[in-house]
Amino acid sequence: MELQEILELLEEVMDIEEGVLAPDTDLAEVDEWDSLSKLGLMAEVKKRLNRRLTTEEILNFKTIQDIIDYLQ
Repeated sequence: MELQEILELLEEVMDIEEGVLAPDTDLAEVDEWDSLSKLGLMAEVKKRLNRRLTTEEILNFKTIQDIIDYLQ
């Protein structure tokens, strides 16, 4: 996936306005990065990439860049 596709996917999953997220965004500062968003990301990764994203991997994500690195 391209960078812009990943950012759009994350904004969709978190239900936030387009253009808000950047690679250096700290996930701890994003109120919308909650359990529902994490489950949504797991489902979308499975659907779009046919990859399994584990709870442990999600808990290790600290920034948007961490998710980008995983998805690329």
